[in-house]
Amino acid sequence: MYALVDCNNFYVSCERVFAPNLEGKPVVVLSNNDGCLIARSQEAKDLGLKMGEPYHLVRPLLEQHQVRVFSSNYALYGDMSRRVMQVLSRFTAGVEVYSIDEAFLDFSGMSLLAPDLLAYGQRVQRTVARDTGIPTCVGMAPTKTLAKLANRLARKLGTEGVLAFHTEAQWKNALAHVPVDTIWGVGRRYGRKLNELGIGTGADLAAMPEHWLRRHMGGVVGQRLWRELHGQPCLEWNPAQWDEKEHSAPSTAGRHSVTCTRSFGRPQYDAVVLNEAVATFAAKAAEKLRRHGLAAHLVTVILGTDRYAALAGPKTYHAVISLPTGSNDTGTLTQAALRGLQQLRREGMAYHRAGVLLSGVEPVGQVQLGLFSGSAADQQRSQQLMKTVDKLNARFGRQFVHLAATGTHKELDGQHKAPVWAGRSAHRSPLYTTGWGELWQLH
Repeated sequence: MYALVDCNNFYVSCERVFAPNLEGKPVVVLSNNDGCLIARSQEAKDLGLKMGEPYHLVRPLLEQHQVRVFSSNYALYGDMSRRVMQVLSRFTAGVEVYSIDEAFLDFSGMSLLAPDLLAYGQRVQRTVARDTGIPTCVGMAPTKTLAKLANRLARKLGTEGVLAFHTEAQWKNALAHVPVDTIWGVGRRYGRKLNELGIGTGADLAAMPEHWLRRHMGGVVGQRLWRELHGQPCLEWNPAQWDEKEHSAPSTAGRHSVTCTRSFGRPQYDAVVLNEAVATFAAKAAEKLRRHGLAAHLVTVILGTDRYAALAGPKTYHAVISLPTGSNDTGTLTQAALRGLQQLRREGMAYHRAGVLLSGVEPVGQVQLGLFSGSAADQQRSQQLMKTVDKLNARFGRQFVHLAATGTHKELDGQHKAPVWAGRSAHRSPLYTTGWGELWQLH
């Protein structure tokens, strides 16, 4: 059996943990630059607010109904996600982090420890709520696809948000009442195609022969979907190896690149500001590389102008810097990124976004040294320095130790002041769990 644990309206729930007076009231969270709605409480959904609606268009409606608005606070959401996943790791050895607010749990062999899986799922739900304040739904079934379906129906049909498919009759009945395009792995494009062929529900799809899905739905992908719908688990399992010392669950999936891109709050012309932005993006991307135990050979710098302007010519510009030896050293990657920026930047041109892409990755232990690059001892010193920096930042907060090239943005009271290039976030909540100067205070 598998369980899918999904956090309810996750970004909104994170905000409510530290503002419990918002329970039962409409709340929305905005995207980067306060652009559009990316999370809504159930009360906000009931007002007719749609996902992705531009903030400036729905602002009158938000004000009319006194909807509480928050700018996205990804540092807070990421840390709350880490806490949720840490709680889930107590219940089973197999945890696959599927997204920031979802995780699959492998309940294989749990029949002796938890003979009543429904009660066990309710215990998981109650523990997450007690220890993190985040409400969840739990769906359980013999396969990941069916667990996804059970989770979706748990909000409406489950016992306190928990639903389990123990028998084939149970999931067949559920499949008969859901549109085919809502089945995990189908999607809108295949959904339209299937509707044209007279297949409207999940049960209609499951009733087709296995060879039919293989022919019409991407070969082996369709075949796996058919077997999953018939209770035969065959999707890849990527468990997170939880590190209690580091309090993290790094992804085991292979990566081909790491990127960090942002849109600016307003157009930027100044070289110093652009240097700070690109250096910051390079540092964040380098941190991601080290988290996954990788090193990169290629550094791509991206600069973008106003994509809606009527001017002719490209709106996005790229410069690629090749490194003689793969590296995840923040200093090395930042130097390369700044060289790329110098190649791209044109005096007097307004830039609306920038980013750094690290590619040509390989495991750190397999990096091939160059003829004229640093020695193995130099590489070892670099790795030790970066390990120390990461530990300090993990203990005292992100950017506690950073390169001067990223700029210094601190006020006298220790609060971080947003850099000039930062996106708009007029409604951001404090960094309750990740910034020493913004810890939650009780009066």
